[in-house]
Amino acid sequence: MPVTAVLSKKFYERFGQDVTNELVNWFNSVDATYRADLRELNESNFARFDAKLEQRFAQSDAKLEHSLAELKTDILKWMLAFWVSALLGLGALFFRS
Repeated sequence: MPVTAVLSKKFYERFGQDVTNELVNWFNSVDATYRADLRELNESNFARFDAKLEQRFAQSDAKLEHSLAELKTDILKWMLAFWVSALLGLGALFFRS
């Protein structure tokens, strides 16, 4: 919401209606320009932030997938070791009898 600059009555009496209105219009145009510049700057900063955030999420997702793959490999190794030793023990009991 734009803020309109308004000067005091004494200012209008001292410098006249035309000069004061011109000054008020200049203040308002400068304000509008700065607001537009600030809006563009905020949008570009948000776009950069959003890109960095997506990159970091992608990196953490890749790290998580890598960790899960390593965990799966380790679990499979331990399962294989367990089942081989269990089968060897059962085989030994079966053939011993």
